[in-house]
Amino acid sequence: MRLIFIFLFIACIFFRNSHAQLSVISGRVTNIHSNKAINGAKVSVPVLELESYTDELGVFSIEYSEVNPGEHTLVIQAEGYLTKNFRILLEKGKDLNIDPILMEPDFSISRSEISVIGLSDYELDEVGEVTANYSGLLEASRDVFLNAVAYDFSATFFKPRGLDNRNVQLLINGISTNKFYDGRPQWGSLGGVNDLQRIREFARNSKSIDFGFGGMAGTNNIVMRASSYSKGGKGSYARANRSYQNRIMCSYRSGITPSGWSYAILASRRSGERGFIEGTPYEANSLFLAVEKSLGSNHSINLSAFYTPVERGRGTALTEEVERLKGSTYNPNWGFQEGRLRNSRLRRIEQPLVQLNHFWDLSDSFRINTNLAYQFGEIGNTRLDNGGIRNPAPNYYQRLPSYFLRNPFPNNYDFRLALEAESDFINDGQLDWESFYNTNANSSDGISRIILQEDVRAENLFVFNSIATAKINEHLSVNAKLEFRSLSSDNFAIAKDLLGGSGFRDVDYFGSDPDQIQSDLDNPDRIVAEGERYKYNYRLNASRLDGFLQAQLRTKRLFLYAAIRGDQTNYQRQGLYRNGYFPGENRSLGSSDRLSFTSFSGKLGGTYSINGRHFTEINMAYSTRPPLLRNAFANPRQNNDLVIGLVNEGIQQADVSYLYRSTILDTRITGYYTSVSNQTDIGFFFTQNALGSEDSNAFVQEIVTGIGLRNVGIEVGAEAQILTSLKIKAAASVGQSIYNTNPELYLSGDDFDTDTADGFVEGNDLSTLGKREVFIENYRVAGGPQEAYQIGLEYRDPSYWWVGGTLNYFTNTFVDISYLRRTSDFYTDKDGLPFNDYDENIARSLLKQERLNDYFLVNLVGGKTWRIRKYTIGLFVSVNNLLGTIYRSGGFEDSRRVSYRQRLEEENRPYGPLFGNRYFYGNGTTYFMNIYFRF
Repeated sequence: MRLIFIFLFIACIFFRNSHAQLSVISGRVTNIHSNKAINGAKVSVPVLELESYTDELGVFSIEYSEVNPGEHTLVIQAEGYLTKNFRILLEKGKDLNIDPILMEPDFSISRSEISVIGLSDYELDEVGEVTANYSGLLEASRDVFLNAVAYDFSATFFKPRGLDNRNVQLLINGISTNKFYDGRPQWGSLGGVNDLQRIREFARNSKSIDFGFGGMAGTNNIVMRASSYSKGGKGSYARANRSYQNRIMCSYRSGITPSGWSYAILASRRSGERGFIEGTPYEANSLFLAVEKSLGSNHSINLSAFYTPVERGRGTALTEEVERLKGSTYNPNWGFQEGRLRNSRLRRIEQPLVQLNHFWDLSDSFRINTNLAYQFGEIGNTRLDNGGIRNPAPNYYQRLPSYFLRNPFPNNYDFRLALEAESDFINDGQLDWESFYNTNANSSDGISRIILQEDVRAENLFVFNSIATAKINEHLSVNAKLEFRSLSSDNFAIAKDLLGGSGFRDVDYFGSDPDQIQSDLDNPDRIVAEGERYKYNYRLNASRLDGFLQAQLRTKRLFLYAAIRGDQTNYQRQGLYRNGYFPGENRSLGSSDRLSFTSFSGKLGGTYSINGRHFTEINMAYSTRPPLLRNAFANPRQNNDLVIGLVNEGIQQADVSYLYRSTILDTRITGYYTSVSNQTDIGFFFTQNALGSEDSNAFVQEIVTGIGLRNVGIEVGAEAQILTSLKIKAAASVGQSIYNTNPELYLSGDDFDTDTADGFVEGNDLSTLGKREVFIENYRVAGGPQEAYQIGLEYRDPSYWWVGGTLNYFTNTFVDISYLRRTSDFYTDKDGLPFNDYDENIARSLLKQERLNDYFLVNLVGGKTWRIRKYTIGLFVSVNNLLGTIYRSGGFEDSRRVSYRQRLEEENRPYGPLFGNRYFYGNGTTYFMNIYFRF
């Protein structure tokens, strides 16, 4: 805080007597075809940090002083138009008028539709919780490298600078949409309304932005005010084969009426029986409405609302054996029921969002933006609850050929069973819904033995913030923000579909003690009906108060910023069931202890203009932040236990860039360093190595604290206009993302029942094994390729058609490692001593992290536009992975059998491991075609 005040004081003293003669750059911006004025176009001289916006007549005016005479670049940007750059000559004491500036419509604007398709596959899928799809963040960016990330790299799970998308901040009208639960941007709320997301304010990585401290991997503020849209309408139809098959979208914007009202409305529908992956139906409807009223010349009120429900079928990661038998598009989660495709794992998001925004310009140099937001609704994920009977999944390991050939010397009978299993799997290999109904119909008591369960998170989120911007003088401005967020989240399971039965017994079928197996001891042996809650039921409460202050200094050659942030975060669990495994007072029923975290962050940086074309840039940031809500409680479905050793995470970040910009060449080279400390991760899985002994089976929560990461690398992006109609571009990311600490691990779960003197059940393995070190230092962090390269061409014809293509190469992709394999549990026997047959060289090979194969992807895009009087018809087509390359985009190790002997046995099976690595596969050749009509 002291640093900021010193910065402001010196700046005010230095500039308070600045009264140099002002000169003016003015002009008018119009459509090249219709000569119609373009409202809201941004006109800037980047090197001088000067900017203005056009009014309803397309007119702009920029005042300046103390400018070095000579040539500079004037940049004009407008929604739906190609950015225009041209040289201007500035002379001391002389005004410059440019009228008209003719803007060419951007007929390739539909390219941003690609990123919306991408959101459906990655951001809305539970698998994507730890991945990073940056397309929605970056589609408005003009940066060459970031455009490559958004449109070509994102489908590979590529993470710029090794940072997942928890480090991305997404704002809508200045309100953060990142979730308390997992920290991720709330892309789901924006699904299907992309036609009204064109106006964006973007900050790369930790650079400054007026609306808050921002994220370490970038910040995007989407402006969705009714008055910000130009008058007109648009209708479009799209056909695709990636996540949905059909999309229809219609929108209309009124512009500002003489009475001061404006509104914007949009409706869309996306649907498909399957995406590129088998058995992934998609249903989504989207509605958006914004209404704004001007309350005079200096303030207005905007009301906007989203309702974007989506439901889609999900796939899963595949073992090498399954992929070999069924292919990379195989999905075990579906089967036919009475001739209709039905997926057992559906992802459902229904969370309407309502915002009220007040914009108040108290003067030409001071404005306040105050916002209220309320979001409610549910996120649901369905799955089969088999109630203790055999796992019905068709890819269950006991149904695969390798299971029958698991012994060192299989006999003829084993081979026969393996051949039958292989034939059944190849010829069918899908869920048998009819058998589920038959099983339930034949139960003696009419109670279902297998049902469809839905895990539901019902949230109520309230957000208030106020953002103030003050221009002290022409050089110095100050931004401040105060925000409060409050969340109440009910988490429970419901009996979604009883599959023909009359009820379902709410007990743990894998337990033996009649009290322990009860989900709710106050309602023992309860029979639940369809739609009722069961199994677990609890509420998470979270709140955060966040304050932000920033100063920005602009001179003719230098731009500097400094910002600080402080926040207070609170978490608490409230149990609504008294779980049988944790019956003690406040162990499962009632309120947990309250978790409180106070964190502080600071950043500073700047850009120096060597001349009108050469720039240098530096950004530095240090941030602490609370752990995620999802990582605060050991097992919130059953008890109130807090994660032991939970502290704030820390992030250190720095980057240095060289930029060159001219009318022919635009390039950026950046070197970066990022260090993350004290991260926490919780995994849920079944293992045969619980309690440090082989064949000690348990479903556990693996709690790892003190995780540290280090990411270093170089980013390069360059674009050259080699001919009037031909552009060449190149991008590259050469980085290394590694673990740089050995964190600590312990296991928790209902199988760890240790009675203490006061009758207290601990529910973890700390009393037997304690915390142990995880030896992962210098292992690679998983999450897509760590190196990516691109070269591309784009041709734009004067008759308004264009085509482009890119060749992309990806390397250094690693599978996600098992933490438990890399603890003392790997090499110690039941007595706590190392295995007597332990071989260090063999162990080293067993623990080697798998690197996936490198691959090339070829992508093509193109479009054409026709002008018919005042109307526009456009066609856009993209083809991704033109050559149909089959590639693994990621994967993870299995933690079921983790000891040295278990892993050695798995690796030595002659017909493949039973529990090998699982892989994610990228899509083959996919296309997207969109035709639209503007009026």
